[in-house]
Amino acid sequence: MLTMVEALERVMSAARAPLGERVSLAEAHGRLLAEELVCTRDVPPWNNSAMDGFAVRHQDVPGRLRVLETIAAGAVPTRVVVEGTCSRIMTGAPMPAGADAVVMVEKSRTEGDHAVLDSDAVVDQHVRPRGGDVAEGAVVLQPGRVMGPSELGMASSLGIPSVLVAQRPRVAILSTGDEVVEAGWPVHSGQIWSSNTQTLMALVREAGGEPIHCGIAPDHREGLEAALARCLRADVVLTTGGVSMGDYDIVRDVFSDMAFWKVAIKPGKPLAFGELKAPSGASIPLFGLPGNPVSCMVNFLEFVRPVLRTMLGDPRPYLPVRSARLTARIGKRPGRVLLARVALSWDDAGLVATPTATQSSGVLTTMMQADALTLIPLESGPLDAGDRVQVQILRWDWARGAHHQYPQ
Repeated sequence: MLTMVEALERVMSAARAPLGERVSLAEAHGRLLAEELVCTRDVPPWNNSAMDGFAVRHQDVPGRLRVLETIAAGAVPTRVVVEGTCSRIMTGAPMPAGADAVVMVEKSRTEGDHAVLDSDAVVDQHVRPRGGDVAEGAVVLQPGRVMGPSELGMASSLGIPSVLVAQRPRVAILSTGDEVVEAGWPVHSGQIWSSNTQTLMALVREAGGEPIHCGIAPDHREGLEAALARCLRADVVLTTGGVSMGDYDIVRDVFSDMAFWKVAIKPGKPLAFGELKAPSGASIPLFGLPGNPVSCMVNFLEFVRPVLRTMLGDPRPYLPVRSARLTARIGKRPGRVLLARVALSWDDAGLVATPTATQSSGVLTTMMQADALTLIPLESGPLDAGDRVQVQILRWDWARGAHHQYPQ
């Protein structure tokens, strides 16, 4: 049985390099950049005013100055500011020649064609310099950057209409088992509605992939092989169920090549990993995930998700880890890494982790309650309340505030 680290090293070696596709900025939100973006001109392209006010020579204020012109945003100055003069200027408008500062309009009053400016000024006061945001030739965004609102705004400010982003990995999802029925269909005695397919489809989307629903395969080899044939157009294949030691656990038998099928973790020990052969001869990574819903989710998060993020070019493909203090005892025997479900919160001493009421791998409600998974080492024994533990963050809802905590 492989350790968690050994299993992770093997699955990560199967992650293909990112492939790119060009999309418009309107389609790029949330995608990972697959090219370097370089600034082709200074941003801003000229010195401009940061305020509505008057463009002046700093040595002429305070004073009474003749107004030469009004420069609106988008306009071009036509007059040179010389001794005893100024130009009315709007926010974002280019600074006129001769001026080196702006006095904001609140510090002025108008007397005919003159402005009386009651404030002194220093060089570059309220002036945004050319290239002050980004200089021409600078690398603005690196491959692997998620294109969020700020990144999209920056690309647009550079005049870039489209970007090369990583293609979403296509992930085929196949549930197995005669006892599993699609939600919405009638169930007979001994059957259950499938939760794993919809769970995995959502996890794949959340990870940046494109899920492909390939249905449910029966518990016999011919039916399973026929169902897997529907999965061969994918970049990664996920099956659920059929990887334990039962008489009908046959998924391991259909691997073209199986690297391992047990990992020393709890929950999620029965994890199979290997490959399928496509008709073209290409190898497709195949994960045989457990049927228990919690084990299925945990194995996806620990092993499948980092593979998908690597295929997207993410330089940080793993979930974040923090240190927390336990509020209750967690039982553990040496031999497996324990990925216990915990809810997170803050107290005066920092981050605290509260184990869910049960750690059964069949109780899906605990994954709704969990903000994180513990990372308790292989040979560790039980931990007591007050002990510190590393936790892997699944979601940040616990960190959001119900009320604002802004400074007065």
